[in-house]
Amino acid sequence: MGFSCAISGMKTLPMNSKIYFDSVASKWDDMRKGFFSEAVREKAFAVAGLKEGKTAADIGAGAGFMTVELIRKRLQVIAVDQSEAMLQEMKTRFSKEENIDYRRGESENLPVADGSVDYAFANMYLHHVQSPLKAIKEMVRILKPGGNLVITDLDKHEFEFLKREHHDRWMGFDRQDIRRWLEVAGLKSVAVDCAEENCCAQSDCGDETASVSILVASGKK
Repeated sequence: MGFSCAISGMKTLPMNSKIYFDSVASKWDDMRKGFFSEAVREKAFAVAGLKEGKTAADIGAGAGFMTVELIRKRLQVIAVDQSEAMLQEMKTRFSKEENIDYRRGESENLPVADGSVDYAFANMYLHHVQSPLKAIKEMVRILKPGGNLVITDLDKHEFEFLKREHHDRWMGFDRQDIRRWLEVAGLKSVAVDCAEENCCAQSDCGDETASVSILVASGKK
């Protein structure tokens, strides 16, 4: 039995993404490599139009997939995650970096001041939150006027094992829903497109496999 199969099979474990990510934190960077490539990150950065010296919030930072390249591009990063274990993995990985501010926070109450960041990135984050619209509004709140929000996430799909084994709350999203949420949150110049990459996964509990297209959504405050 695989690790995520064992986790999903624990009857006493609630459908709680924090527990899941605490459990896989030490393995997450290697796991991510099997799901999707760095092309997703580069697409998000191209859409954002990154500029050196600016401040970016990496929301749902995980093991630092987005952060590692943000600091290489000379941005100041606020890395936010609900999992202390994930944040600890990042602190160990980036122990010599001075441009990262680590903060534990929830999707509907980000520990970031109003209007304080130039960019907010949410990679594979939205399908784990309870309320996508509320999470988007929180990310918009922390943007400076003229700041950019970029979301990379899964298109709508029917692979139930991703919900069972990885504790996804949402089975991807309809692009029209994402567009509407960004507009309701007050963003302008909203765009939703294909990231030209698929997220691939294989069930640890059987022979099911998934390949789901990834969307990139953006808007300016």
